[in-house]
Parts: sequence; C-alpha cells; structure tokens
Amino acid sequence: MNLEWMAWTLPTAIFFTTIVCILIAMTVWQIVSPCVKRRGFIPLSTTRGDRLFIGLLSSAYIHLAWLGLTNFTIWIAFGLSLIWMVVVMRWG
Repeated sequence: MNLEWMAWTLPTAIFFTTIVCILIAMTVWQIVSPCVKRRGFIPLSTTRGDRLFIGLLSSAYIHLAWLGLTNFTIWIAFGLSLIWMVVVMRWG
C-alpha cells in the first residue's frame, strides 16, 4: 500500500502553526473582551473575526498577484501583507 504524504517543509509548518496560534489568540481575546460589530472603511459591519478572515484572504491575493506580476522577492509581498493586515484589523 503506497500512501502519498504532503511534503511538509519548514516554511509550510511555520505558516500553519502561525494560523493556528492566531486563531487561538483571537478566541482568547473574544472570551476576555467580547467584540461588538463596527463599521470602518470596509463597507459592512464587521467583528474582529470577520476582519481577520478578510485580511488573511486579501493577503493571499496580494501574494498571488505578486508572484504572477513581478519577479521581485516574495518578502516584499509578505511585508505588504503584514501592513495590510494591520490596516484591516485596526481601521477595517
């Protein structure tokens, strides 16, 4: 029986571990300080979890666009995504 397993590289493991840690931190934050929906520059009322999801999804699109449209290092896209996540979580 031949089972195919995903090749877990260190960056992949770090990525998924970070996502899990963010979700745990957001859960604890919600328990300690429940969130109220609010409106920012995103044209709908959102909670912290909504803004986290929107930020992560749009960060993935930033990386895909970066890979598809430029030949520069991916670290620049990573920096842009971090800045974007802070903006969405704070003012979104």
